[in-house]
Amino acid sequence: MDSLTLSTAKIANGAIVCCECDLQGDITIGSRTVIHPRAKIIALSGPIIIGENNIIEEQVQIINSSETTMVIGNNNVFEVDCHVESKFIGDNNIVESKAFVGRQTSLSNGCVIGAKCEVLVAETLQEGSLFYGASSDVKRRVQSDKPSAQGAQIEFLSKVLPNYHRIRKPLG
Repeated sequence: MDSLTLSTAKIANGAIVCCECDLQGDITIGSRTVIHPRAKIIALSGPIIIGENNIIEEQVQIINSSETTMVIGNNNVFEVDCHVESKFIGDNNIVESKAFVGRQTSLSNGCVIGAKCEVLVAETLQEGSLFYGASSDVKRRVQSDKPSAQGAQIEFLSKVLPNYHRIRKPLG
């Protein structure tokens, strides 16, 4: 069964959305965003708006259980098996593998949430915030460099994924 049939996903031209992903609820996906198979994007109560040039890898869970709109900016990377409930994510952020971002936390721009980090602070993170460590020993600092652009990876995935997976057609 195509799990996308339960969704009112609006997919922009140029986006690569694998049919094997799970989209539920009111979701808008921007141009050149890549969503891998087995990713879950679930808008339980409020809508989710995903900007352009984002990469959402396998087993990522993006869940909006709030009635307010969840907004994800441009050029973000969500790595394998991360879990995000944040209502706002700016641009150029990276959420690494198995990381968790709670609903009270907002990411500004250029933030990196390291692998296996759990970030539950009730604040908007300063630009360039970097969280690293694991379990109860998570540390934070501000990095001077911005995360690198993912244009080449998006280009590669846009060519390779359609060879091995069914791709959802954009609406319109």
